[in-house]
Amino acid sequence: MEHLKMHSMNMVDENVNKIATIFPNCVTEAKEANGEIVRKIDFDMLKQELSNTIVEGREERYQFTWPDKKKAILAANAPISATLRPCKEESVDFDNTQNLYIEGDNLDVLKLLRETYLGKIKMIYIDPPYNTGNDYVYEDDFAEDADEYLSRSGQYDESGNRLVANTESNGRFHTDWLNMMYPRLKLARDLLSEDGVLFISIDENEVDNLKKITSEVFGSSNYAGEIIWKNSSKNDQAYISIQHEYILCFVKNKSANLGEWLEKKEGLDEIFKAFDEFKKKYGTNWEAIHKAALEWFKQFKESNPIYDSKHYSWMDEKGVYFPADISGPNFGQYRYNIIHPITGKVVKEPASGWRYPQKTMEERIKQGLVHFGKDETTIPNNKVYLADTIYQNLTSIKYKDGRVASKYLSSIMGSNVFNNPKDISVLETLMHAINIKDDDIILDFFSGSGSTGEALINLSLHNQINTKFILVQIQENLDNALSKATGGTKAILKNAISLCDKLGVTHSLSELAKERIRRVGKKIKEEFPMTTQNLDIGFRVLKLDSSNMEDIYYSPEKMDKQDLFKDNVKQGRSDMDLLFQVMLEKGIPLSSKIESKIIDGETVWYVDGNYLVACFDKDVNEETIIKIAKEKPYYFVMRDSSLANDSVATNFEQIFTIYSPDTDREVL
Repeated sequence: MEHLKMHSMNMVDENVNKIATIFPNCVTEAKEANGEIVRKIDFDMLKQELSNTIVEGREERYQFTWPDKKKAILAANAPISATLRPCKEESVDFDNTQNLYIEGDNLDVLKLLRETYLGKIKMIYIDPPYNTGNDYVYEDDFAEDADEYLSRSGQYDESGNRLVANTESNGRFHTDWLNMMYPRLKLARDLLSEDGVLFISIDENEVDNLKKITSEVFGSSNYAGEIIWKNSSKNDQAYISIQHEYILCFVKNKSANLGEWLEKKEGLDEIFKAFDEFKKKYGTNWEAIHKAALEWFKQFKESNPIYDSKHYSWMDEKGVYFPADISGPNFGQYRYNIIHPITGKVVKEPASGWRYPQKTMEERIKQGLVHFGKDETTIPNNKVYLADTIYQNLTSIKYKDGRVASKYLSSIMGSNVFNNPKDISVLETLMHAINIKDDDIILDFFSGSGSTGEALINLSLHNQINTKFILVQIQENLDNALSKATGGTKAILKNAISLCDKLGVTHSLSELAKERIRRVGKKIKEEFPMTTQNLDIGFRVLKLDSSNMEDIYYSPEKMDKQDLFKDNVKQGRSDMDLLFQVMLEKGIPLSSKIESKIIDGETVWYVDGNYLVACFDKDVNEETIIKIAKEKPYYFVMRDSSLANDSVATNFEQIFTIYSPDTDREVL
């Protein structure tokens, strides 16, 4: 029984809870003078979260730390002057699709997405570099100071690379990997909805460290569990053969995510089909059905070892079932006599008595929910029907054969061009388990071969729902990877480069991933023409680039007389480039419907109806401004240089004050 507190609310505890909600990594444990362990604010960490420079100073406390951790926090919080440029020619159904494929360093991309997709992503799945000593990590250069970091825009070397080798001989082996992951996880948390879920695939090399840093970012209370992903053994492993990888799971907020996560058992369709055939053949001869089922199960369980041959081997008019224990959970349970329906004698009683009171048991027998043996010498059992146990809680995932996904993709792509692609059935299982539904958004910012995109398209097809994906992938240079590769990986990379040449595209992983999604979408449309009429198999391609604006736009105080005559938009940037940067600035979904109209010879852009209206042409006159204002857009944006003359500029605000005073209007 709880006691009344009999005192006012502890505001310190309340404030700690508020900070923990916003910055869970700033809450730690400390020992009081009396030895009690209590939650406290890590003020050094909180200062760092609220600072644009490195904050020095620390005290001894319980924490997980590593070199440059504060700089990793700075990297997550530092603003960038970059944009996403649309690439319509590489997209599929650009004008109608809700899906996005974004090329570029995922740290910068996540920063650009944050304003628009803050708290809107239902599920994030990532398969980051495994840090095996042979793989690559993203190069976040902590050697440079804050000003250099903030001014950096393109962030690629001459070959377009941001990936660097992270070998075990590197003294910063774990440090570099943690510094790469930490800021990305911080941004990922911001993007998740309150009931959002994060799944991370990882192997044994970094699983412990990953769990620690993700617990810090999300709060240890939001750790939802660990799924074992079983695969083939690593026979060269010393001591104990490693036969699995891991999928770590965190939720944004456990209080908003209380439902059971279920997965469908494998092999059920085969079982139902087999028993239907037995029923057609033997009618209501249940003994004959049981005998036939036992023979069938001997072969079935070879490919489905999770099913014992004694299970699901019975059938009655209600369906397939298996006998389950009917005894009481403890000694001294209900004791009474039960009569066998055929022999008329009292059946054997469980040592611990019956599970149910006598009246309940008699009702269950009457309803046919009790399974009797051939005579009274066998203890009866409960009937558990297969139809009622189709789903089970997520436990472990069996990767049936590591070659299956590769073979499948080879059939799609024409050759083996992806190294260790993820099994899309596993990703579909995760999506189904958390109940992905209409309009949910799935994000994968280490998207690799594009498996997450295909899995979501399949889920949308099977469940007849409208879901959306955002895939992010750096333009990984395959030629550089080939120069360092050995063995089977080298052969796969050669195949990949050969396919890129056939397609006439640059040698990069992202080009192959886009081609995969194109081919998968086309294949699904051909195979299911009647059920895919409204299925979204398209994607908008967006590419990370430096800002569309010249430096003078960001530093007008540094302008000289010559700058007065310069355009503040970079050469080669299109209206669509400017439009997407405005959408990012205003937090407008990048999948929004975009249309254009010609008004008085000027091109006017409309995003999501008239939510955002923009015009970037030159010499726009008052008549055009009036026509736009009369449409009462929520936002109106145009270039400073678009106004035809000083008179139009002078009257611009007055026009909107008259015709659409509530419009938020701005100029570039």
